Amino acid sequence: MLSDGRRLHLRLHLHDGPIDIILEAFGPAAEIKSAYHAAAKRFVAVLDELCAELVFLRQPAREHSPLPHGRIARKMLSAVQPYAAQAFITTMAAVAGAVAENVLESMTAAAALSRAYVNDGGDIALHLTRHEKFIVGMLDQPKRPSLFGTTTVEAHQPVRGIATSGWRGRSFSLGIADAVTVLADTAAMADAAATIIANAIDLPGHPAIRRISARELAPDSDLGERLVTQAVGALSPDEIFTALSSGARVAESLRTRKLIRAAALNLLGETRLVGGQSGVLPSNEFALERNLVHG
Repeated sequence: MLSDGRRLHLRLHLHDGPIDIILEAFGPAAEIKSAYHAAAKRFVAVLDELCAELVFLRQPAREHSPLPHGRIARKMLSAVQPYAAQAFITTMAAVAGAVAENVLESMTAAAALSRAYVNDGGDIALHLTRHEKFIVGMLDQPKRPSLFGTTTVEAHQPVRGIATSGWRGRSFSLGIADAVTVLADTAAMADAAATIIANAIDLPGHPAIRRISARELAPDSDLGERLVTQAVGALSPDEIFTALSSGARVAESLRTRKLIRAAALNLLGETRLVGGQSGVLPSNEFALERNLVHG
């Protein structure tokens, strides 16, 4: 159990191997206790369940891939399949979001909560009842956190998932985005979309970008021999604009298809918003300490 010294109740920290979750529930004390018990009970089996199908989950997704057995694995596959025909993506691209979703479902099935969140390494599943809301902070560098914006998610909005991807994060990226934060209907959907958009923010062949085979860094990586970003040097304003524009085009196409609701794309101190005028990602609340690049 964790306390930040300010709240009257505690958050729960769950850790097993690569899975690191912080969650919090709001409501009557007895309901919170039931929710935390349900989360812990579900969490015990998560890693074993995923490992049982790991060979399948690391393979490139296909439009007509056979269904995996586990509940989490099925969420993962459903989230990545919309991209399978046009881009390289494995089912693992949605693992953190799908885990967060599944743990949250266990909590809300066991308890009557006014609101709750499950944060799996920055990929977040939300539960909101009527009139409730969360204010979400967004970071551009996970290893040296710097808040570049906030947004408010309210119960009447469709957003129930938030995810962030980028080359500075804990997972590998094919692109050069410091961070792409996506708001979507589910956490698994947000996780998959953030990966796709972050990969699209790129300047192929640029000499200031250092890349290395994913397999050299992690022999069992689902990315195999694909080159992943390890460093991004100085870029001109025009180059930053070009890279962000590439990602914004992809993000806008996903928003049109309702695969996401909004996104914030961050590269070297510049941010591009997609959906910032839609009421989902209000730009007047988002810009805290970075310049906004509007397109």
